Amino acid sequence: MNSIDVAIIVFYILLTIGIGIWISRKASKGLDDYFLGGNSIKWYYLGLSNGSGMFDVSGTAWMVGVLFLYGIKSFFLMWLWPIWNQVFVMMFLAIWIRKSNTMTGSEWILTRFGNDKAGRASHIIVAVFAIVSTIGFIAYFFEGIGKFMTIILPWDLAIHLGDISLLTSEQSYALLVIFLTTIYTIKGGMFSVVATEVLQYGIMVVAGILVAAYSFLNYTDVQINSVITEEWKNVFFSTELGPHWSEKFQTFNNLIDTEGYKMFGALVGMSLFKGFFASIAGPTPSYDLQRILSTKSVKEAAYMSGFTNLILFIPRYLLIAGIVVIALVTMAPEMNLNPNLSGADLEVIMPKVINFQIPVGIKGLLLAGLLAAFMSTFSAFVNAGPAYIVNDLYKKYFKPNETSEHYIKISQIASFLVVGLGVFMGFFAESINSLTLWITSALFGGYVAANFLKWVWWRFNGWGYFWGMFAGLIIASLEFVLEQNKGSFAQGTLLHTLSEMQAIYLFPIILAFSALGCVLGTYFSQPTDMEVLKSFYTNVRPWGWWKPVYQLLKKEDQQFEKNNDFIMDMFNCLVGIVWQSSMIVLPVYFIIRDYPKTIVSLVVFLVTTVILKYTWLDKVRKIQD
Repeated sequence: MNSIDVAIIVFYILLTIGIGIWISRKASKGLDDYFLGGNSIKWYYLGLSNGSGMFDVSGTAWMVGVLFLYGIKSFFLMWLWPIWNQVFVMMFLAIWIRKSNTMTGSEWILTRFGNDKAGRASHIIVAVFAIVSTIGFIAYFFEGIGKFMTIILPWDLAIHLGDISLLTSEQSYALLVIFLTTIYTIKGGMFSVVATEVLQYGIMVVAGILVAAYSFLNYTDVQINSVITEEWKNVFFSTELGPHWSEKFQTFNNLIDTEGYKMFGALVGMSLFKGFFASIAGPTPSYDLQRILSTKSVKEAAYMSGFTNLILFIPRYLLIAGIVVIALVTMAPEMNLNPNLSGADLEVIMPKVINFQIPVGIKGLLLAGLLAAFMSTFSAFVNAGPAYIVNDLYKKYFKPNETSEHYIKISQIASFLVVGLGVFMGFFAESINSLTLWITSALFGGYVAANFLKWVWWRFNGWGYFWGMFAGLIIASLEFVLEQNKGSFAQGTLLHTLSEMQAIYLFPIILAFSALGCVLGTYFSQPTDMEVLKSFYTNVRPWGWWKPVYQLLKKEDQQFEKNNDFIMDMFNCLVGIVWQSSMIVLPVYFIIRDYPKTIVSLVVFLVTTVILKYTWLDKVRKIQD
């Protein structure tokens, strides 16, 4: 590695840690300052921070791999998360959530179910979910950054004690980067996280543009088209994936057949089914929810969520497409000769391209940008997760009357604990892909039913929420255990079949168990106190099945009107998904020189932007905070 590139990376790390620690002095006033920035941070900084947090290096490496193999259709695989839940947040959920004036998602739950025994049960279970999902994401980051750093950097950091291997080089690199990021995150809370993430977003954008420009100027359309086919560039699909590669690249067609996504129509259908319920359920209790609660007002919460969508996808996919083009021209022929090519080989395309194909200077900036991507996402989770331990468990149930300094100290201890558990779980992860599928399909599958019903059904109560979430967490945990031990089950048994099944196809099973827990828990217990429901419905005004509550409020106030925006909100979400999708395919088509489709994507982006200006933005501007 050239000394210029090393100098750029070292300078970036020192600058980030310095800014994070310097600005941490603002976090000493109390938990509101530590976890929400005192609701004083401007919405566009929070939007840049939120976008930076979603620009993670593990996800980027995975996206590079699937775009390389599946072509343009790969953006449908992003729906596994689903990425367009941010569209639903932008259109109406950010407004609903911000009206609570709470610190965390589980504290918000108390405004829906009350502070009785049932409400506290729902409050505890969502705090537990937040902590578990944070630990899972830290394990995901641990796995990704370790693979990335060992391929890029030349030094072997493996640690041995005689013949015993204590740490692999991957694990040592991951621990080092995680330690450096944890320092400023724990020291400064939300102020340090947002300040460093704004810096990191700028570095990532510059890196993405430079890599895209390098690939655009260095490789011709003739070189690119000699590798990819028209099917690779085709965004439309049928029920089953056909050959994406020409016969001379048959190895890649064979890999597509074995990856588990061959029945593409069923996969997209399942992603849509899951995505709709997951999106209306709202953001999980993690960093993007913290950004919404950190905004100054309801109006700014909507602005921040829309801005996040706008600034994230084009620069990220310029970077991804640039790396993929370089890999197609320089690596595809050699990879095609490997008869044992697997999905794991796709995960290391990005670091190999950076290591062998990117010139000096750009390489250093790109590495700093990807390191920034990791650090920003990691710090966002480390800031969000401990809030649930301290504010929702420790402060509420154990030490309610301590000083701000005491709670901040406990927050710092909780942060180290969460990071430690995530790293421990990361030691046992099979791959980035296995963690991705577990988090997106299994863990979030247990979240969906309860959090969908909490918005739309007045009778749904705290015990229904608790048992729905509990059932989902149990089934998701069992799925993870099956995945990690799938080689131990005899062929033909039910456990072997379930362990071999793609996690996305287990989603209906997890959803069904969770929904059953919701319904049984609700009907075997008393309804939520009507005064709590009236307060919640008056404040938030969700649409759905709220007729008994609405009728009582209408009797008390003849001027009271219910929310009739369901159709318009769904229309805006549909337009928003198309808008978001155009921002993904636009930079890819441009970088691979398919100019007719680039123009179509640009027109779609402009038309949907204009539509949303009139149907969403003008409406948000009229909100009275």
